[in-house]
Amino acid sequence: MGRLDAFDIGAKKLTIQTEFFSNPNWRIETKVYLAGALKKVYNEDLSATPEADLQRVVNDFHQAKMDEIVAGLRKMSPQA
Repeated sequence: MGRLDAFDIGAKKLTIQTEFFSNPNWRIETKVYLAGALKKVYNEDLSATPEADLQRVVNDFHQAKMDEIVAGLRKMSPQA
């Protein structure tokens, strides 16, 4: 269970990967890579999340991190 998205940012590729881990407890990890180099890791404990909600929570967390990164990139880009 997880998600993977990749975008071209200029000449570099931005990759955002979210994975679900069940041991030692339920958790997700989102890794952000730029041009293949690991730049940031986000973790979220899901031990209190009902099993039926796991995929939705993984998707929501992944989407929130993508939105956060895109908003940051927009702030950095020159305004036309």
